[in-house]
Amino acid sequence: MKKPELLCPVGGRDTLEAALLGGADAVYFGAKDFNARRYAKNFSREEIPEAVARCHERGVKVYVTLNTLLTDRNLSPALELVSFLYEAGCDALILADIGFSSLLSGRFPSLELHGSTQMSGHSVGAAEYLRDMGFSRMVLAREMDRENLRDLCERSPIETEIFVHGALCASASGQCLMSSMIGDRSGNRGECAQPCRLPYNSSFPLSLKDLCLARHVKEILSLGVSSLKIEGRMKSPEYVYTVSRVWRRLLDEERDAKPEEIASLAGVFSRSGFTDGYFVKRVDSGMLGTRTEADKKRTSQRKVSFSDSGRRADPIVRHREAPSFQPLELPAKTKPRFHRSARFLHPGQIPETDFFHEIYLPLEEFNGEKANGVVLPAVIFPEEEKTVLSLLRKAKENGARHVLVGNTGHLCLVRDMGFQLHGDFRLNVTNSFSLAAFPELCDVIVSPELNCAQIRDLKGEKSVIVYGYLPLMLLEKDPGAKTLRDRRGVRFSVARDGGRYAVLNSVPFYMADRKKLLQEKGIENTHFLFTVETKDEAAKVIEAYKKGLPPKGAVKRIK
Repeated sequence: MKKPELLCPVGGRDTLEAALLGGADAVYFGAKDFNARRYAKNFSREEIPEAVARCHERGVKVYVTLNTLLTDRNLSPALELVSFLYEAGCDALILADIGFSSLLSGRFPSLELHGSTQMSGHSVGAAEYLRDMGFSRMVLAREMDRENLRDLCERSPIETEIFVHGALCASASGQCLMSSMIGDRSGNRGECAQPCRLPYNSSFPLSLKDLCLARHVKEILSLGVSSLKIEGRMKSPEYVYTVSRVWRRLLDEERDAKPEEIASLAGVFSRSGFTDGYFVKRVDSGMLGTRTEADKKRTSQRKVSFSDSGRRADPIVRHREAPSFQPLELPAKTKPRFHRSARFLHPGQIPETDFFHEIYLPLEEFNGEKANGVVLPAVIFPEEEKTVLSLLRKAKENGARHVLVGNTGHLCLVRDMGFQLHGDFRLNVTNSFSLAAFPELCDVIVSPELNCAQIRDLKGEKSVIVYGYLPLMLLEKDPGAKTLRDRRGVRFSVARDGGRYAVLNSVPFYMADRKKLLQEKGIENTHFLFTVETKDEAAKVIEAYKKGLPPKGAVKRIK
């Protein structure tokens, strides 16, 4: 079995040298625009060709992160950047936007496309979808345990990449809106304010220790994974060198880390130690940790001596010329159809109403009463697919006709079952080409991060959330309370969501008194999201929307 590559983080020129000395097989970094670490140093246009040449002379590949979501107005400048990176000799792009990705395949020969962990890749179906889109690799969701990883790696039609060291998000990969909704800093656009690191209920139930799988190297080598990724584009050169050097040694010697090597890793950065909880399927409070003063002191006192690992490979030679292609043309605008849909968490919430054309329930709650559609769980690991398929067949027998799809991997499960398919907001659709990338879907609920003007620009069958307490995070780990209260006393409810836990916004989306504005922007299809409401409260929301009443209390708006 081929040994996986060691992929190391680079935030700027100083950490590039650290990664090379540490023994990287490949490095990843961002340009100044369109990457998910906007606050790292990153590389300017002038610096990128030199950085690529420096890596290639040592036989080290260069992957560039364009792993943010793009609006229609971002697409042309992003394409121009890719053209520059292609000429500069970059080996691959790490992408999160499915619509933008669809523009690249075929336009840039010999430039590999890698699906970012932000694409929520956790199934063989997602890997098959990316393969069909021209991708050669999928970065797997960090929440997967070793058995699901093994299953996926064995059956994936494209290369697989996993994180083995570094910071962990509490939320499922690609499914966090918390920073965006409460602080107007989108994690999907590289501006995350890390609200998960703050206290809630006078503790830190959302702050995870850093990942460290150095004790599992021999098992990881048996998975068949193609690339091992170290997180840390905003970390110091000492961190990048130390972590790279330890992992280089472990891979070369095909062994697990010794206690002194774990201590060395903790010395350059940790949050109260490390966790392997997801990997070993021990998802409990032992995963929690913060960056303590003792951690900071340990790092400040640690002295790192840099020396060359001696790792060498044949130089990489690339000679590319600028590709020639026509200016970007957006898909044709379609005439919107008018329909309203809603989802509820359980049948007892649904009032007697003919206001909606489609009413959805979670797949496990569907019983054929009052609803005609089901919502698929946002995350379906390989071990859960048989259960989901069984529930889908049962739901169809009980009268379900519509399915709300929230992940590319869901499509292969449902496309041949005779349902009408619709796209959920979890698909993170922010541009017209993303809408066009899902021809099986009747319509798609677009990202709640978009404003009215951006929604107006979208060409395709789109729908928007106009009411509801939006899920801000999707958690594998139980946060331990039904309500999370932050430092200001703001309360966030926690609800079950497809076997996981959703942290809901403290205020609802509310657009009842803004219907005219939406219609002026060509927004006809609307979606209501009911979570914490009782049946009576849901009925009052519907009446308020019919009458265009203003909200009572604080709300979140589509701007």
